[in-house]
Amino acid sequence: MRKSRAWRCPRKRRANVRDGRQDTTAAAAHEAKVRLWRGLSGRLLLLTFVFVTLAEILIFLPAIANMRLNWLSDRLNTAAAASVVVDGLKDVVLPKPVRDDTLMATDTKAIVLTKDGMRHLIAVADMPPTVDYQYDLDKVSLPRAIYDAFDELLFGGDRVIRVFCPVNKSTMKIEVVMADRSLRAAMITYSQNVLLISLVISLISAGLIFMAINRIMIRPIRRLTNSIERFSEQPEAADSIFEPGKGGDELAVAGRHLQKMQKELQKTLRQQKNLAELGLAVSKINHDMRNILASAQLISDRLGDTEDPMVKRLAPKLVRTIDRAVSYSDSVLSFGKASEAEPKRRLLRLKAVVQDVCDVLTGVGAESGIEFDIRVPDDLTVDADPDQLFRVIHNLTRNAVQALMNEPEDEAVIRRVTVSAYRTGSVVSISVDDTGPGMPQKARENLFKAFRGSVRSGGTGLGLAIARELVLAHGGTIALVEKAQPGTQFRIEIPDRPIAIDGFRRQPSQTSPNPSSGS
Repeated sequence: MRKSRAWRCPRKRRANVRDGRQDTTAAAAHEAKVRLWRGLSGRLLLLTFVFVTLAEILIFLPAIANMRLNWLSDRLNTAAAASVVVDGLKDVVLPKPVRDDTLMATDTKAIVLTKDGMRHLIAVADMPPTVDYQYDLDKVSLPRAIYDAFDELLFGGDRVIRVFCPVNKSTMKIEVVMADRSLRAAMITYSQNVLLISLVISLISAGLIFMAINRIMIRPIRRLTNSIERFSEQPEAADSIFEPGKGGDELAVAGRHLQKMQKELQKTLRQQKNLAELGLAVSKINHDMRNILASAQLISDRLGDTEDPMVKRLAPKLVRTIDRAVSYSDSVLSFGKASEAEPKRRLLRLKAVVQDVCDVLTGVGAESGIEFDIRVPDDLTVDADPDQLFRVIHNLTRNAVQALMNEPEDEAVIRRVTVSAYRTGSVVSISVDDTGPGMPQKARENLFKAFRGSVRSGGTGLGLAIARELVLAHGGTIALVEKAQPGTQFRIEIPDRPIAIDGFRRQPSQTSPNPSSGS
């Protein structure tokens, strides 16, 4: 028994696998069939069939009316031909069998010929006592003809009708009295034929239009949809980029825009990935750097006790520099988050901040002969955060120093960084200008964009991006200035903080007299 079970279990598993594959295949086929009729292809086929059928119905309305008029005209023409012959034999009395054959040939009950104002009864047989409807074929409009045709087709068959009209536009008039059974039967046969032909035409037209539009529109749209699905599943894969056609229609243009969008998105995803990896690396380095800077702080504090005049002069600047480095280390990961910290604004002497920046960078550019020209009035004040303003000016001047250092050494070349400033009303304008090679076009196109606006090879472009964010936090502006001379110039404009009107009103007036003082 155990052996038989051991042999049966794999068979059951194989059977279950086959059943599962069959179910999957059937489900896929069912889904494809559902997508066909619920998708654009099925809707297009159905709408084409409906619209062509409606067009055939609109054509059928005047066609059935025209068929009825032609059928009645044929009967009147036949009766008129027989009437003219019989009327010519005035002196001859036609036997009853001849009259009956005449009525049978024209499928009428009575034939009357009106000539020269006289009515002549040509033939009559089983004349009904009453006539249900009368039709004058000489005076019938298209709407009336359509109405009479559908009235006959839907409700006729048991009526006696009287039909009359002139004979070939002459003064004679022919009229017949007849049953409408044959007329309705002919109209039903005609309608069936038209219906069959209309269905065939509708199916053929729908199929041709479907194949044409499916090739022109549905297939490109399906390719777009499949590309979007593949890109959403694997946005970083190179083969997920859509390959547009070479046409100039709207779908081809949409395909090219989709390709451009996917490439831009892939580039953005790679940048985000690099940014995430950079953030992880910076967080690891930042953890150890803070410990090193803490040790440097302890050492720099002891330098103040040294009697060396040079050390005493440089020690406070070294301490401030290390303090800034510690502060930057604490907030180094703030870039890429919501925003930088809110600026703690106060009135500063701008020249002192600029001089501090130049002192920090003097050691970097001293060996290259880089000059620092500070053109800032001694009494010029700016309403700004001291640390953030230092970072802004430091980033711009450091970029200028690096651009000058990358130039080949030549004693005749002037290497100068000029920082100038002036006040206009409540706005302070700060300019950082250098005599370097200028900014490349690629850097101009990606100005102030992190990881894309770098000038030098290996740069990140974070300096300009951070400077712009800090200036905007102060409500100011930063822009690249176009100038005729070589080099790069940035202009920063920082406005003073506006005074609230309520606070201004609460201040005591300086011009009003003191009410407590006597006259």
